[in-house]
Amino acid sequence: MTGDGGAASGAGDGRPRLNVGLSGKLVVLTALFVMIAQVLVYVPSIANYRITWLRDIHATAGVAALALASTERLPAALEERLLTSTGAIAIALKDGRRRLMLTRDAVPRPVDVHADLDHITATGAVLDAFDSLLFGSGRILRVTGRLAGSADLIEVVAPEDELVEAMLAYSRSVLVISLVISLVTACFVYWSLRRLTVRPLQRLAFAMNRFAEDPSDADRLIVPSDRRDEVGDAERHLRCMQDEMRRTLHQQRHLAQLGLAVSKINHDLRNLLASAQLFSDRLAGLPDPTVQRLAPKIVRALDRAVGYTQTVLSYGAVKEAPPERRLIRLRGLVEDVAEVTGLAQHSNIEFSLLVPRDLEVDADPDQLFRVLLNLVRNAIDALERDSEPSLVRRLTISAERVGTVSVVTVVDTGPGVPARAREHMFQPFQGSTRAGGTGLGLCIAAELVRAHGGTIALVGGPPGAVFEITLPDRPVDLAAVRRAAGR
Repeated sequence: MTGDGGAASGAGDGRPRLNVGLSGKLVVLTALFVMIAQVLVYVPSIANYRITWLRDIHATAGVAALALASTERLPAALEERLLTSTGAIAIALKDGRRRLMLTRDAVPRPVDVHADLDHITATGAVLDAFDSLLFGSGRILRVTGRLAGSADLIEVVAPEDELVEAMLAYSRSVLVISLVISLVTACFVYWSLRRLTVRPLQRLAFAMNRFAEDPSDADRLIVPSDRRDEVGDAERHLRCMQDEMRRTLHQQRHLAQLGLAVSKINHDLRNLLASAQLFSDRLAGLPDPTVQRLAPKIVRALDRAVGYTQTVLSYGAVKEAPPERRLIRLRGLVEDVAEVTGLAQHSNIEFSLLVPRDLEVDADPDQLFRVLLNLVRNAIDALERDSEPSLVRRLTISAERVGTVSVVTVVDTGPGVPARAREHMFQPFQGSTRAGGTGLGLCIAAELVRAHGGTIALVGGPPGAVFEITLPDRPVDLAAVRRAAGR
């Protein structure tokens, strides 16, 4: 936002450029528009002024002509006085039978311009007015017209110089008045627009610059005024934008700090998990039946954990790697999730597995495991939150295939998801339903499901919560299949 005054500044091409503020531009434009309006008014007014002047001299000449008609001969002194009072060189009266004339010169002067007051058009009046202004000096003008209420024709022959001087004086008066009106109007427009528009815009620009210097400072947020016009709307929208930007910056800063912390933790955790893998390999060699049953599961869990940590370190935890899809038996994957979370042996939670044994899903096994793991852990946390022994604590996982889409449903009988958490269900640090939660579990689950081209949504509750996952099969390239069959 520039100031009101003009200041020279260097342009991009090295040449100085004059910066004119919005208020200065408004003053200049207002004065210009008023002058244009005055010109549009001046054009018909100067034409009307010329016609009025001609009618006045014609009316005065008509009085002299009537005096002439009353007698055959007027005294020379009276004739001179009548001609002088009208400013005419000659006055003639035609009454149909005779022609009477008063004249100063024995030899009539040649007439340059003729003005017929009985036949005047708007366009002709304007053109004649400007013709008189530009070329009237030194010309002889003849004005003809009939007397009001009479058939007598009056002719007046006079120099056009007096008319030109009168029109120039009128034009100067109009110009002075126009300038005064333009300046006064421009001042009022300048004052009102500066108060109503320019100052609020300067305030908005100052607020934006001040906020840009330190968006984290709450004291730099603009306080919207009570205005109900466009400026007030702009202030309120700016405040909303600043609030949203502060929240976004806070989340990004939190994510950056969390990413650094996760990278450090994963670096050390990978070393610890490598040691745990060595111990699990030794356990696998023991002849104990329980060890033989649990050791493969421990090894698979450790392998997944090492893979996750490696992915975080190598990929930066910014977004998940593309899924490596394969056909998997969903029931076995769900049983692994129940085993890892302790759901299968949980003493207070009833686990119901309703996934058909022959149901196959086209998905990345590790990523789908993580999706179900996050949903199951959230459900277990919700069910364990209240210690009332009479409550029903049940978690049900079911699935079915509808055409080329697999639908997995996770249902619990917990307290459900509150309305506040539903608004930001799958956003990090906003969708958690418990104190201290980050909401990253649902965010990760949603990202992994979207990578498969599917959807995840909360479709039921409270009471309880019903999450539904849809996973479409990969589209088949029929051309590639036909080529392979042809070979």
